[in-house]
Amino acid sequence: MVDENEQEAAETAAPQQQNDAEAQLAEMRDRMLRALADAENTRRRAERERQEVSQYSIARFARDMLQIADNFGRALAACPPELRDAADPQVKAVIDGVEATERQLLGTLEQYGVKMIDTADGKFDPNRHQAIAEVPGEGKPPGSIVNVVQTGFMIGERLLRPAMVTVARKENGTVPSGIDTKV
Repeated sequence: MVDENEQEAAETAAPQQQNDAEAQLAEMRDRMLRALADAENTRRRAERERQEVSQYSIARFARDMLQIADNFGRALAACPPELRDAADPQVKAVIDGVEATERQLLGTLEQYGVKMIDTADGKFDPNRHQAIAEVPGEGKPPGSIVNVVQTGFMIGERLLRPAMVTVARKENGTVPSGIDTKV
């Protein structure tokens, strides 16, 4: 009789033990999948951070180089085309050298992901442009770019330096939205 009770208890306990084992297996499988997903997320985040560091680590250096590019531009602007044409060959050679150096500097910056902000469309974008003054529109719609005072630059998808621009004012003197009139 004892054997029958033990056998019956064993038969009743066996399905319970199997259910417990399956529950533990499912829990362990879930933990393993979560751990794998967490490891994959960590790997992706580390890879993204590594890419951002490599792309944006030169931002400070690039900003300093832009000051040099600005000086080349100012030097070239100080000698208008009519003076260049009238200059002697040695002065023309120096001007040509400054132009070539400016092109090379901007080309090198571009190789490292630093690109000029395109203002050709004339649309003011407060995320890329900084309005420094409102001027008569000269036939342009209010809030559009009239003149680029200083070229802006992006590094990758980030703003390195906003383009300093003048914008067309509305005829009645009100300020278009998104334009900071404080200088």
